[in-house]
Amino acid sequence: MRLRPLGLATAAGTVLLAAAALAAAYGDSPKRAREGTVSAADLLAKLRSCDRISDGLYRTDAESAATVPVCGLKGAVFWKADMDVDCDGLRTEHCNEDRDPWYQDDTAFHQSDGRPLRADTLPYVVVPGKSALWDHAAAGIEGGGVVAVVHGDQVEYAVVGDTGPKEIIGEASYATAEALGIDPDPATGGAESGVTYILFKDSLVSPVESHGAAVALGDRLAREFLAGN
Repeated sequence: MRLRPLGLATAAGTVLLAAAALAAAYGDSPKRAREGTVSAADLLAKLRSCDRISDGLYRTDAESAATVPVCGLKGAVFWKADMDVDCDGLRTEHCNEDRDPWYQDDTAFHQSDGRPLRADTLPYVVVPGKSALWDHAAAGIEGGGVVAVVHGDQVEYAVVGDTGPKEIIGEASYATAEALGIDPDPATGGAESGVTYILFKDSLVSPVESHGAAVALGDRLAREFLAGN
């Protein structure tokens, strides 16, 4: 066991206590209008311009034109798109073959017990699969990384939970949509526009299935993001 210098240990302890307080306040339930201490307006104010890091543009749907870039800032990447509802993962009352015509019983990234994620209780975001357009892993975005999803005046923290088509962007889990007041029905719901996804580089929520842990880490990284950009 390595011993930390006292100053570092004290600082780390302060961060952990703050994270624990946020996790206790918000728990593992995503059903809140706003999470953490950072407002949607403050986050969006940092995203008024785009330093494009993708080699091209993404579509929001298979039939739409390619109009969405992946943009880079210090400590994060972001995009502004729609929200399609992903119900993949563990089979539940809300997410199954009867409710979702495109249902798959697995996700690209898994819970700490090795099982697929649960879309109707865990807020997660889908990133495009690796392609010539953009490689999320090379940009520091990995499974379990934390994401701030902004819709209207609401901020919802989620994790990177699944990968999707290589040329389409703008998708999140049933629980993400529901928490933001978006119709979570995987067949007919979602939002046509107005959703911003801010993905924090080199972050990892542990365990990935803990929404409280995502809120605690996301709130800290959001405050660092505001200070650094």
